[in-house]
Amino acid sequence: MAQTATGPVDLVILGGGSGGYAAALRAAELGMSVALIEKDKLGGTCLHRGCIPTKALLHSAEIVDNIRESETFGVLSTLAGVDMAKVNAYKDSVVSGLFKGLTGLIRARGIEVVDGFGRLVSPTAVAVGDRVIEGQHIVLATGSYSRTLPGLEIDHERVLTSEDALALDRVPSSVVVLGGGVIGCEFASVWRSYGVDVTIVEALPHLVPLEDESSSKLLERGFRRRGIKFRLNSRFAGVKTTDHGVTVSLEDGTTLDAELLLVAVGRGPVTEGLGFDEVGVAMDRGFVLVDRQLRTNIPTISAVGDVRPGPQLAHVGFAEGIYVAERRAGLEPVPVDYDNVPRVTYSSPEVASVGLTAKVARERFGEITSVTYNLAGNGKSQILRTSGAVTVIAVKDGPVVGVHMVGDRVGELIAEAQLITNWEAFPSDVAQLIHPHPTMSEALGEAHLALAGKPLHVHN
Repeated sequence: MAQTATGPVDLVILGGGSGGYAAALRAAELGMSVALIEKDKLGGTCLHRGCIPTKALLHSAEIVDNIRESETFGVLSTLAGVDMAKVNAYKDSVVSGLFKGLTGLIRARGIEVVDGFGRLVSPTAVAVGDRVIEGQHIVLATGSYSRTLPGLEIDHERVLTSEDALALDRVPSSVVVLGGGVIGCEFASVWRSYGVDVTIVEALPHLVPLEDESSSKLLERGFRRRGIKFRLNSRFAGVKTTDHGVTVSLEDGTTLDAELLLVAVGRGPVTEGLGFDEVGVAMDRGFVLVDRQLRTNIPTISAVGDVRPGPQLAHVGFAEGIYVAERRAGLEPVPVDYDNVPRVTYSSPEVASVGLTAKVARERFGEITSVTYNLAGNGKSQILRTSGAVTVIAVKDGPVVGVHMVGDRVGELIAEAQLITNWEAFPSDVAQLIHPHPTMSEALGEAHLALAGKPLHVHN
C-alpha cells in the first residue's frame, strides 16, 4: 500500500536539473513548501554530463593551444602531451565543487529532496517508490537525453554519446562526429586541440545551422584553419565497428574510417514511462506542450526546460523555473522572451548570438540594416591573435534585433548584446556608450557607431 506524505506541499518538482532546482530555490525563497524529486544527482545533465564538464575540457584544450602557440608570444615551452587522467580529475573537481555548493543551497532553503524515480500518478501527485507526494502544483522538469538515428546503435565503446565522450580515459587518434551543431562542434574543437584527426558530418548546408549564416561561414573558416574537416549536406547511411575502430558510410557512397564515432544529433525529452500520458498531459513527439506561461493543458501542472518544445539551454530552463515559481507566488512575472535568449558555442573560435538572424529579421520586419565589424580592427583581438567578426542587425530606422559574433572569448560579450536587443535599443543609443580600450567589447561599440551613421573603423 502506497504511503502518502502528510499534507500536500505547495510545489512538487519532478527533476533536479537547471529548471527544476531553479524553481525549487525561488519557490522556497518566496515562502513555499517544496519537494524536489531527483533520481540521480541535483544539477542534472548540465552540471554532471553537459555544460560544466564540457567547458572544463574546452578550457583544458585552450591551454594546450596556448602552449603549442606560446613561441608566437615570446614564451618558450614544450607540450609533452595530454594526460587524460589528470584532465578528468580537474573536470570532476569542478563538477564536485559546484555540486556541493548546490546541495548546500538546497539544504539551506529547507527544500525536501526526494531521492528516487518519480512518476506522475495524478494531476496533483507524484509517486516515488511506495511514497506518494501530493502538491498544490507540479512542475515537470525531467530534462533530455542524447538522441541517436534510427538503426544506429550506441555501443558506448566505438559509437559514443556526448556523455561517453566526457568519460573517455584516453585521447583517440581519430573521430568522426555525426552532427555539426553545438555539441558536435565543441567536442570537435576539444579533440582537435588535443591533436586528434576530426571529421564532422552534417546533413544541413552549414555547421551550427541555427545560427546566422554569416556566423556559420566564419566558424567553418576557423575550423578549416585549425585542420578540422567537415562534410556538409552529407547524410549518414550506416556504421560498421571492429576491434580497431569504425567505418562510417554516407549516402553518397563515401566512407570514413576512425577510431570512434560520436553521435551528436540532438537531444530528446525525457517523458517516456513517467505517467504523463496516463494522467493526460498533452504531448507532441515526446515533448510536453505548454502555453506562454509554461502551463500544460492540466491547470495544476507546468513544465520547464528541455522537456518542452523550444531552445534546449540550461539558462533557459533556469529562467523558466524562476518564472513558474514567481507565477505560482502571484508575482505576475514577465514570460521568457525566447527571441532574445543568448546562445554560445564554446568552440575555438566561439560563436555567440542573441536575437534574430538576418533571414528571420527580413521575414518579420521587411527592410533591415546591418553592419559587420571585422575583429582584425580590434586591438584586444589582435593581442589575443583571434579572428572573427561582430554583426549587428537592426530594423530600418528601428531597434537592434540581432547580434552575432564569432571569435575567441566572444561569449563573454553576449550579456551586453542581450541588454541591447531586450531593451530594443536603437543603434544611436548604443553608439553613445563608452567601451573601455583595449577590450573586445569595443567591437560592439564600433558596429553600433557604424549603424548610427558615424563609423570610425568600419568601411560602409
